[in-house]
Amino acid sequence: MPALGFGTLIPDAAETITATRDALKAGFRHFDCAERYQNEREVGEALQAGLAAEGLSREDIFLTTKLWNTNHRPDRVEAAFEASLDRLGISYLDLYLIHTPFAFQPGEEQDPLTLLDTWRAMEHLVDSGKCRSIGLSDISLEELLPIYESARIKPAVIQVEAHPYLPETELLEFCKEKGIVFLAFAPLGHGIRPGLLEDPVILAIGARIGKTPAQVLLAWAVQRGTALLTTPKTADRARENFDISSLPQDAFDEINRI
Repeated sequence: MPALGFGTLIPDAAETITATRDALKAGFRHFDCAERYQNEREVGEALQAGLAAEGLSREDIFLTTKLWNTNHRPDRVEAAFEASLDRLGISYLDLYLIHTPFAFQPGEEQDPLTLLDTWRAMEHLVDSGKCRSIGLSDISLEELLPIYESARIKPAVIQVEAHPYLPETELLEFCKEKGIVFLAFAPLGHGIRPGLLEDPVILAIGARIGKTPAQVLLAWAVQRGTALLTTPKTADRARENFDISSLPQDAFDEINRI
């Protein structure tokens, strides 16, 4: 999985198509989708057109999507997975995630189920060959441990919000120890004001090394051993977010102390 990923949580359909095409052209090769975002079809159309325009094939990109909470019951997992494949216009998925670690009722009274029940159904998708890896999103270490310990196929990826204000260090260290990819969303901060992009430490480092605050934050995320998702909505922003390089060690250490 490429370290730099493009997140497709974009409400507007036309903007989804344009931003996805721009991200592909800028160099992004991981595209993170979700049933819940209600734009898998637009992402799929943008990628199919973009791959043809860039002379790329399906194998050149890494596609992720997610199982929404209404489909956690084991007998609903495969149908939800196949529906996502159909909307994206693909025959296999690189990564399928349980979107959040709790279920919503699908509309009628149901027997209680556990997240492990859902995980077992996810494992069968890997057995089928249509899904290359599985994981979980928005999960804590406490919630992850029983799944990891009981799983026949271990989680390949854990996707959680992470940035210097929310480093999730304990979860990251567990993932490193177990060989799980830690995928950070909202690496520029999420709804925090004043935000990371205005943090004086980040601004000072950016001025010192000739990088924007966003480039500093994304570089920090990769340098600490995580993959990341960002959602640039313009071609210029996509190129900026993709153009990152290693931070000097003193700058990296400064951010760790925020």
